[in-house]
Amino acid sequence: MPQVRGVNEWLTRMHEASRYRAYTGTLVVTAGSAMSAAKIWHVCDGNQQMERVETLTGAPRTTIRRNSEVITFEPETRKAVVEKRESLGMFPDLLRAPKNLIPQFYGSREVGTQRVAGHLSDMVEIQPRDEFRFGYRVWSEQKSGLVVKLQTLDGRGRVIEQVAFSELQLDAPVSMDKLARLMKDTRGYEVIKPTLRKTTPQAEGWRLSDNVPGFTPMSCHTRDADGSSAPGQAPMQWVFSDGLASVSLFVEPFDAQRHGQEGEAALGATHSVSRRVGEHWVTAVGEVPAATLQRFTQALERIR
Repeated sequence: MPQVRGVNEWLTRMHEASRYRAYTGTLVVTAGSAMSAAKIWHVCDGNQQMERVETLTGAPRTTIRRNSEVITFEPETRKAVVEKRESLGMFPDLLRAPKNLIPQFYGSREVGTQRVAGHLSDMVEIQPRDEFRFGYRVWSEQKSGLVVKLQTLDGRGRVIEQVAFSELQLDAPVSMDKLARLMKDTRGYEVIKPTLRKTTPQAEGWRLSDNVPGFTPMSCHTRDADGSSAPGQAPMQWVFSDGLASVSLFVEPFDAQRHGQEGEAALGATHSVSRRVGEHWVTAVGEVPAATLQRFTQALERIR
């Protein structure tokens, strides 16, 4: 009788597959009535992984990353934005969040097998144990474990967002050297490097009066162009994760001309909630139910 995998075993297998396979494919994202597509080239040599993502819909854009280094080329504006992103993969915070956390808040159920983009895939449902997070239906290629299709499900089990390969070539001959050369070639582009400064919410004068179950603080930084802003005045991003879903709290000084009505918005699985807190404007964004974001914004308070 085959061994039944637990939720951590499934997720770890999927995460490892994305790190150790070379592949090319076309990825299609459907969120509500919006659809976008991108071509992906991915390669890993064991130490570093590189990926090139080229949009096929909307404004032309090419993103190339090597581990946490990311550069995005925008041909129409002739701008290249250089950033650091700490993680890769379908569920990027999986290995950074506490290991025992995920089974507390999610269970898993094996559903069967199905072909996706020509590849026989195992289907598994990742089911939330409370109302603070969405569920997922995941298809992973049977031999490698690579995620080839992912649906995000709301509290009623309805699909609110889908990411799927429409075509996929595993073990494709992707050249790391070629991607490295493309990454360095910024001729004709204005290179922009946003200034991020690592900080703590306390140093910026903020805290949560109440924790949201399962969500752990992951990072906090400010965008401070010249480093001259007083504490609490530079725009701040505070990131939380439960290992699968993440939430960002964006805090900036209130500006009556830029900041409109308090309220909620949604596109597919991504929700946002905005409210005024004293002299600041807070926006919570994440692929979680709006009630979860409301809980974050209600708990955020100024400590000086």
